[in-house]
Amino acid sequence: MNRFTATVLIFVTGFAGAASAESYMLTIKDHRFDPAELSIPADKAVTLVVKNLDATPEEFESKPFRIEKVVPANSEASFQLRAMKPGRYKFFGEFHEDTAKGEVVVE
Repeated sequence: MNRFTATVLIFVTGFAGAASAESYMLTIKDHRFDPAELSIPADKAVTLVVKNLDATPEEFESKPFRIEKVVPANSEASFQLRAMKPGRYKFFGEFHEDTAKGEVVVE
């Protein structure tokens, strides 16, 4: 196997692995997250999709996941979450912190 073939094989294998990551969804409706508690597997990278069903934007923020992103009204955003150790990791909607809050439970 030459160097070019090995590089392409590594790239394609890596891309296929990323594409097969499990996906988990949170929705925002009436300035609340649903589910407010989301379980994901430990030690495994996953994709988190945040779908905003409200007519106003919301800023999804999670300090443990190092995410801070405005999700426009009636749209969605996807985030790649790195593999995490078991525990509870908080997130919130910065524009409506009193109601838009929740936790990811890694188990």
